[in-house]
Formats: sequence, C-alpha cells, structure tokens
Amino acid sequence: MEKPNIIVMLMDNLGYGDIGCYGSTVHRTPNLDQMAREGIRLTSFYSTSGVCTPSRSSMMTGCYPRRVNMHENCEGRCVLFPNDAKGLHPDEITVARLLREQGYATACIGKWHLGDQDPFLPTRHGFDEFFGCPYSEDMVPRPSNPDWPPLPLMRGDKVVEAPADRDYLTKRYTEESIRFIRENQDRPFFLYLPQAMPGSTPTAFSSPDFQGVSANGRYGDCVEELDWSAGEILKTLKELNLDERTLVIWTSDNGAVGWDPPQGSNLPLRGWGYDTSEGGQRMPCIARWPGRIPAGVERDDLTTMMDILPTAVRLGGGQPPKDRIIDGQDMLGILSNELDARSSYDDRGFFYYYMHQLQAVRSGPWKLYLPLKEKLNNLRGQFGNCPPAELELYDVRNDLSETQEVSARHPDVVERLLALADTARADLGDSDCEGSGQRPAGWVDAPKPQLLV
Repeated sequence: MEKPNIIVMLMDNLGYGDIGCYGSTVHRTPNLDQMAREGIRLTSFYSTSGVCTPSRSSMMTGCYPRRVNMHENCEGRCVLFPNDAKGLHPDEITVARLLREQGYATACIGKWHLGDQDPFLPTRHGFDEFFGCPYSEDMVPRPSNPDWPPLPLMRGDKVVEAPADRDYLTKRYTEESIRFIRENQDRPFFLYLPQAMPGSTPTAFSSPDFQGVSANGRYGDCVEELDWSAGEILKTLKELNLDERTLVIWTSDNGAVGWDPPQGSNLPLRGWGYDTSEGGQRMPCIARWPGRIPAGVERDDLTTMMDILPTAVRLGGGQPPKDRIIDGQDMLGILSNELDARSSYDDRGFFYYYMHQLQAVRSGPWKLYLPLKEKLNNLRGQFGNCPPAELELYDVRNDLSETQEVSARHPDVVERLLALADTARADLGDSDCEGSGQRPAGWVDAPKPQLLV
C-alpha cells in the first residue's frame, strides 16, 4: 500500500461540546461538521491529562505522561514554563522520528510545549521543520513572572519574532501548513499542527476577519477561525488530489476551562479542563480518509491520543520501537470501522493521572474514581488542604453526565478496576512512589530564554 500522508490537528483547551457535530449550538463549525459527515466521529477518545504538556508528550511518544516523566515541570508544577530546565528526553522516540525514518517529510507548526531549551525543540525530535511557539500563548511577562521573555515565535531553532502577535497565530499556522503540504505533495508527509487556540486565557485570540462575528464573544470567534483553518487544510488536499492519500485527525489536548463566566463547553460531560473529569480529558475527535474510513460513522470504542503513534507508524510501513514500553494501541481497525475491532483498554484499563496522582480508571463502559485520603487538585502539585475523595463508579458510556453512582450495584467491577489501579501504580507510579516502568525526562543545567537576536 502506498504510504499515506498523515495530518494531526490538535487544538488547545477546546471542549467536547464546542463544535457543532458534538452538540454546540453557539459555534458555527461547518467545515468540521462536514469532516465528521465524511469520516468517523469518536465519542470516547481521551487525552492523557487535563493540561497541555503531559497530554502533548503522549501525542509524541505514545506513552502516559508519567511513563516519560512529563507529568510535571522541574518545580513540580503542572506544565513546562519558559526557561524550564526540563523537557522531553532527547532519547525518546517520537512519532515524527519514526515516520522520518520511513521517508516522510515532517513538520511541527504551532504550539510545542515539550521544552523550550535547544535539546528539547521539535527539530531535535524528528521534525524537519518547526514554525511556532515553544510554549503556551499566555506565558508572557507579567508581575508574577517578570523574567519571562516576550513570547517567541520560532522557525527551526531560531526566534524570528518576539513578542509573537497572538491575534494572527491561527492564520499564520494555517498558511505555513498549506505551504508545507504544497512543497511536499509528491512525497509522504507528516504534519503536526498543534494550534495555540482557544488557549490558556479567558481572552481568546483571533485574526481581524473573525473578531466580533460569533455568538459567543472572543472565544466563539476563535473557535470559528479554527474551523476555517481546518477547512483550508482540507480544501488544499482536495485541490492537490491528496484527499484519498491523507489521513486527517482533528482533536484537542484537554477540555475547555471553567472560566467565570463560562466560555467553552464540555457538555454533556461533567467537569472542566485541568482535572481528571470526563470534561477534562474526553475529547472531540474526528478522523477522515476517503476510501479508507467510511463516511458518517460514529464509534464509542475507548481510544486515546497515545494511539496515534502506533497507528501512524504502521501506516508508514514501520513498527513501534521494541526496546521500550509503548502504551498506545493501533486503532486503525476502529478508524476503518471493522466490526471485530476492539479496544485493548477494555482489558488493561485507561488511567487518569492528575500530575503525579492516579485518580481514576476506565475499562469498557466503567469509570472508577478512586478513594483518596487527599485528592490533589492544586496545579502547583501541592497537597495542602486537598480534601479526600470517595470511591465512585459510573457507566460513562450510557451515563455521559455521570448522574448515577452505581458502585454498590457492581462490586465485581469495583474490585476489577481497583486491581487495574494497582498495576498502574506498580508500573507508572503514584504520588511520590516511582513506577518500575518510568523513563527519565531530559534536563539541562543552565536553561536560557529563547530571545530574538
């Protein structure tokens, strides 16, 4: 089989209920709705974290964040910050590195957030090209962090603009992506497009053509520009006759954040981004590949962003590395709507970590919130006065809003999921207990800011 092109578009802090084909009535998303009609809509697709850095490490490595020690930064906080001494270890084997070995052109265009020091940048992790910001759009100089540099926009390993104009990031990332597609239309390519928006502040950014046009303020403007962006990518594939040679996956890194007043939506799921709720980690996910993925399909198999690496590598003609644990599964059978395709997480479980603490387990339709003497809910990684958590069991396949707690009716399910949690603790660790299967993060001794020179 001819090696297909692979495009992964990853939004930032966009919720399960923020686009039309997942129930939004306030955002106009015609391009994504059409993409869903032409492909598959996954309804139990999970991020591995409620925040950015950990989830993105899973996208790149096919592993849980704790596996690759990217569940917290060098100070024990929830994500990497500017000038962080920590980053994705240079010895980790990313999906980009594996595909490049199979002859793919590779590009990361957008928000990286896996380390801003030179050894951790995308060009050191298998990408031929990088155009974007090395961390979140909200990480700019402020009274609490006056030493942070102006937000750097980078090409390759060099800063080309600082501060980056956040209003134009979506537009510029889209234009760069189209350029990359055009320049590599005659060879297989892997495009990773991690958008910066809707972003990590209540003030979402969009270009002037989209400002003030939605029914949901600046957040809605931003979502509708992201829909435009996806439409431009798909239009380019059709124009270049690449449609039937390209797998496109569109998803988000974690759920919408519970700003006051609310802007994004995770409905009908309970909870918000930045935690281990369904709203925090269950993502919209659309996949399209005409001729290979049947049109108009919906599947509720348990899938995760860790599955992108083994799936993409198989399509590229290779195999995941054999010298390390890869937690993801090959989900091509599910995407192709094969009737006998089944999620491996139904047996081995999927684990919800809040930074260093294991808080919940899902297997099949069941999600068990673990009993905890102190449930961590502090993004600084400190227990402080964290309250305890009771054991709770929900059928999250049929009770999406988690209105019926059913642990008393299913003691056998509770026992099985508690046993799965024990296996995760032994392998991945929990709180201050190291797991036997963890690998080190990367470190530098003297981190330096990325500055325009």
